[in-house]
Amino acid sequence: MDMTALPSGAFQSAYVHVGGAQHAANTPQGKDPKAWAAAQDFESQFLSSMFQSMFKGVKTDETFGGGQGEEMFRSLLVDQYSQEMTKSGGIGLADTVYSEIIKLQEQHQ
Repeated sequence: MDMTALPSGAFQSAYVHVGGAQHAANTPQGKDPKAWAAAQDFESQFLSSMFQSMFKGVKTDETFGGGQGEEMFRSLLVDQYSQEMTKSGGIGLADTVYSEIIKLQEQHQ
């Protein structure tokens, strides 16, 4: 998809694909969509790391869970949890990261 062919403002209603995660273009007014998506990716990865360590000690019910299948797919579930939490407002880390991205961009212009 050629983004230059989109009319002004159309990017706001598209999906932004950055760092392996899709972000609905719920970009807050006045924020750069790519920088905001990168900040949300960072927060999502941070939360995923925290959730991974949290779930390490969780035992599963042998009757309906466990095994290699659960081990393989748990990381996908945890990643989805972190993406949904970030999309719902997260812990505020994306705002801080976004501010730093913008500061760095302004310094290098």
